[in-house]
Amino acid sequence: MREQLTRQDVEKIEKEIEYRKLVVRKNAIEAVKEARSHGDLSENFEYHAAKKDKNQNESRIRYLERMLKTARIVKDDAADDEVGLDKKVEVYFEDDDETEVFKLVTSVRGSSLNGKISIESPIGKALMKHRAGDRVYVKVNDNAGYYVVIRSVEKTGGEDEDAIRKY
Repeated sequence: MREQLTRQDVEKIEKEIEYRKLVVRKNAIEAVKEARSHGDLSENFEYHAAKKDKNQNESRIRYLERMLKTARIVKDDAADDEVGLDKKVEVYFEDDDETEVFKLVTSVRGSSLNGKISIESPIGKALMKHRAGDRVYVKVNDNAGYYVVIRSVEKTGGEDEDAIRKY
């Protein structure tokens, strides 16, 4: 599946790749060399830990590069009063009689525990381009769904503080 990324997401990913190649990779190689010099590799915990760190860094680089190759660039074309990327939305859940606030973000910045909902999630897709006061049906699957009411839509400062997810 192709990731939906903004231009700023792409820049963040490129910076992380560069940092991992120039700084983290160099430090990881040095750590492996240092640990290898301590002798018997079969019982050398430092060596195995250093190799694991080096391999995780290389894996992360490949993951990010693959993400960039297959990504689809998106931009927010929603009006100021419509739900769109990087906007905070206050939503009333009718079934639960609860209100929650979400920020809609691209999937690589999504973190439901931190109130950041992906535009590719069922609720993210359903809310897009709606306005405060709209009653929206969120389709979870062919057999289930629920209604929410948008209480407010607020433009945020952007995506600078949003981190790119780990895997």
